[in-house]
Amino acid sequence: MSAVLQSVLLATIVAVLIGILVHRSPLGSSLSTALASAILTVPSFALLGLLIPILGLGVGPTITALVLYALLPILRNTIIGLSSVDPAVTDAARGVGMNRLRVLAAIELPLAWPAILTGMRVSTQLSMGILAIAAYAKGPGLGNLIFSGLGRLGSPNAVPQALVGTVLIVVLALVLDGIYVLLGRLTTSRGIRD
Repeated sequence: MSAVLQSVLLATIVAVLIGILVHRSPLGSSLSTALASAILTVPSFALLGLLIPILGLGVGPTITALVLYALLPILRNTIIGLSSVDPAVTDAARGVGMNRLRVLAAIELPLAWPAILTGMRVSTQLSMGILAIAAYAKGPGLGNLIFSGLGRLGSPNAVPQALVGTVLIVVLALVLDGIYVLLGRLTTSRGIRD
């Protein structure tokens, strides 16, 4: 779970920065979204296999793969969230003397936050599933329990062990989703929520 949270946090920083840079450019938005989409077309086993010779086994390829897979939902939602801010609101903010950076920090990002948070929720759920496969690269997580069970098929405890790993992943994913819902309620202005 720690690997997922770290990966989503890193992906959020990267995706929000890219989203801020490209959201006003249709070409930039399309290009960055297309590149992030292309990463999702690479099967996770293949991506881990490509990363292992470069980063070795363990945490390195796992975190890198999770960050790459988590980018698209956050990037797309950042672009959508920032693009959906009413231009009249930003014009009014500039009219009262706010500079571009202050408008971004005080107006645009808070209004886009619910969309960004939704992207983070989707990326977290996606990453929880991919983390199970990271056991292939000796990565952390409950995937090791699943792979260990599947590797001993035929023994009496093999299937229960794999099922326990799977159920625990689902439970942790639901817990994380609940935390995101709570975070959204605590960090989103009531006026935006309603």
